[in-house]
Amino acid sequence: MTVTPHASDEHTRIDRPSRRDVVLAYVALTKPRIIELLLLTTVPVMFLAQQGVPDLWLVVATLIGGTLSAGSANALNCVVDADIDQKMRRTARRPLPRHQVGTQAALKFGLILGVLSTAWLGLTVNWLSSALSLAANVFYVVGYTMILKRRTTQNIVWGGAAGCFPPLIGWTAVTNELAWTPILLFLVVFFWTPPHFWALAMRYREDYAAADVPMLPSVAPSAEVGRQIVRYTWATVLTSVLVWPVADTGWFFPSMAILLGIVFLLEAYDLRARARETEELSIIKPMRLFHFSNAYLALLFVAAAIDPFIG
Repeated sequence: MTVTPHASDEHTRIDRPSRRDVVLAYVALTKPRIIELLLLTTVPVMFLAQQGVPDLWLVVATLIGGTLSAGSANALNCVVDADIDQKMRRTARRPLPRHQVGTQAALKFGLILGVLSTAWLGLTVNWLSSALSLAANVFYVVGYTMILKRRTTQNIVWGGAAGCFPPLIGWTAVTNELAWTPILLFLVVFFWTPPHFWALAMRYREDYAAADVPMLPSVAPSAEVGRQIVRYTWATVLTSVLVWPVADTGWFFPSMAILLGIVFLLEAYDLRARARETEELSIIKPMRLFHFSNAYLALLFVAAAIDPFIG
């Protein structure tokens, strides 16, 4: 006698995620693309602090700790923002809105990564770097995600400071002390964050409006967003040039800072000019500035790593 499987049993087997799917869902919680950018502002600063090639194990240990810490912050951000993520096109495919990972599981995952990163950095790098990493994690989850994001148009200005800690962590990993150079690099990332993120937020301004998140492009005219982007781009470029006399770099870093800064400013002014004429995103082309801002930051920090070998 042949037993026919119950339809609900077949449905259960079909929907059951594979081990690979589960692993990929947890990896997605950590937002790997954001982690890449954070690490890119960590490692070059280690070369600058060392004025040459830092110890390879120290670099690896810092990368592991930084990845765990950023992954923790991003996973916890996904937990707090699960309700609005499902309302936005850009975030609707994250693991929690798609129910690939449960809320409690994601919370435990984020907390475990946070504990591991703090202990790892403290034991393998130093406790100053560990404390800075923990501070960045807490500020991103509590300061930005839980307090600022849904309450003020300045959310990304102040909340974005959490993403500025990697230069401090990279420097202290090598020197075990703070100095003006990493503080200036912290400020470079701080001023860079609004034009970078507002360009992206212009592209998804309807999403933020639907989720009731007061991101500047969702509540202000594009002309005003363009004006603010120009202001912060100027602050970014000027601060990057100040690194030269403070860090006493050679000629390569300031040359690249000026060259990259000129292009960044031209892109910002072009966006502002287009935004003055229309609200049509196909004309404003905010993603053009967004993509260049990524290249700008990456090349600027790579220049900081190369400078000790050239300058």
